[in-house]
Amino acid sequence: MNGAIGRDAALLRAVAAARLPYLNVRWLGRMEFARALVLQEEIVAKKWEDTSQPDELLLLEHDPVYTIGRTPDRSSLSATGRISGGGLGSDHLPHPLFSINRGGQATYHGPGQLMGYPIIDLRRCGQDLHKYLRWLEQLLMHLLAQYAVAAQRRESLTGVWVENRKIASIGVGVRHWITMHGVALNVCGDLSPFDHIVPCGINNVAMTSMEKETKRAFTVADVASTLEKLALNSIVSLRVAPETQLINA
Repeated sequence: MNGAIGRDAALLRAVAAARLPYLNVRWLGRMEFARALVLQEEIVAKKWEDTSQPDELLLLEHDPVYTIGRTPDRSSLSATGRISGGGLGSDHLPHPLFSINRGGQATYHGPGQLMGYPIIDLRRCGQDLHKYLRWLEQLLMHLLAQYAVAAQRRESLTGVWVENRKIASIGVGVRHWITMHGVALNVCGDLSPFDHIVPCGINNVAMTSMEKETKRAFTVADVASTLEKLALNSIVSLRVAPETQLINA
């Protein structure tokens, strides 16, 4: 009897999952980084416990903050790329630093930057992290094209570029094949906080923004609205056929 009940419950969960909307998008406005991190972790935990929970995309803007991924090399926290005296190189930073569970080196988040945190179950996407990263890049390039910014990838450098200038950074974490963290697109505002670090560990990289490239004014909220529409239209390209999904793995 218990076995039959268990099978019925699994079937109900599978049916519910099949009826899920492809993506639930939320605009959260301006939010402290620590609060957004807790929110992501809560959603990941719920999705791990209950596969009927929808995939989500959180769109927001942060108060000024630096982050660095899970790497023993923390030299990117220094503007010179060198750390003296065995220190972590963070004392000089003008804003708080968070070490988080994403890949990659140091970066800056702050006002004028659109953050996109997709929380997606990659078991519905063939458990293909490389495909997911390319999907994020393509999504950002399509977004920028809407504003007449010609952006592209650069070989071996995850992110999005305008010629040799970096306009968007990507850093993801994956837990139980569920993604968190995501993308940071420079829309407008002050880019000088990047001068205190080696952004993404790339020496002599020039950071740019939509505002700098076009000489036009944008708001993060308006660009977020465009990204929402594009993400809803393109999420289906990330998914694999239901019969090949590994959601119960």
